[in-house]
Order: sequence, then C-alpha cells, then structure tokens
Amino acid sequence: MTDGRSWQGNWKVRLYERVRERGHESLTAFAEARPTASLVALAEELGPDDIAGVQVFSGLVEEAERSHQVTRLVRGQFVRELHTHLPSGWPFPLENENRFKAARVLAGWYSFTPESHKARVDQVSDALFANPPPTGWRPLGPDDELLRTLLPDEEA
Repeated sequence: MTDGRSWQGNWKVRLYERVRERGHESLTAFAEARPTASLVALAEELGPDDIAGVQVFSGLVEEAERSHQVTRLVRGQFVRELHTHLPSGWPFPLENENRFKAARVLAGWYSFTPESHKARVDQVSDALFANPPPTGWRPLGPDDELLRTLLPDEEA
C-alpha cells in the first residue's frame, strides 16, 4: 500500500521516468508488454511505494485518447480484469458462483472504462451473458479475435 505517497510531488513525471527507466517510450508500450498484468501489478512494478494503479490507468487513458486507441485500451482492460478475477478463463456453467465471478470481471471492467465507451461496454457485457464465449476463453491481449468482434475499433 502506498499510504498516500503516490500522490506526493509530480506523480506524472515520476510515472514516466519509471517507464523510461524500464526501456519503454510510453506507458502504453510498458503496459502492452504485460497484457495480462493488473493495474495494481503494473503500478507495483513501476514503484511499489509511490505509484498507484489508478495513476497508471489515468496515463494509459491519456495516451489512448491522443493516439485514437481508446477502444483498444478498453479491450486490454477487459483482458486484465479477466486474468485477475478469472485466471482459468470464462466459466461454465454461467450460474450461481460462476455468474457472480463473471459479473465481478465485467463490473471491474466497466469501472475502468472511459465515459465515452461505457455504453459499448454495457452492450458487450450483456452479450457475454446472453451468448457466453467458449468455456475457458482467456484472451491474452486486446487483439483477441472474439474480443475484437465484440468491441471493434471505431476511432478515427
């Protein structure tokens, strides 16, 4: 836990210095090299005492907006949530505890979705419950074929 130190000083400068120290030109490149790592895991790798997962996500959103890659970021966050909360992949049957676990993934995904994409994430979530993907489906990154079908790129 960072006990508030993550917000001290210029955290954006600190965040990007750490990214460059690890050999990456952008936070997006750093995160995409670890496509299944949670935001917390990314933050801990960059600074276990002074970087928070929400700061990592904030930087990722800024970069995605600049590069018109927000949908790709949103797909990537689904992958992170799924690997964190359903490490064995999409459950079957989708009832009782399995339904709750899947709902937890989708709720976490929605909470880390920029406002511009929340309606689309809602639609995809409904589709995943109505027509579940194959048992054990566990995309390894934002370019997964099924994930791209569910949430295709729309940015200009």
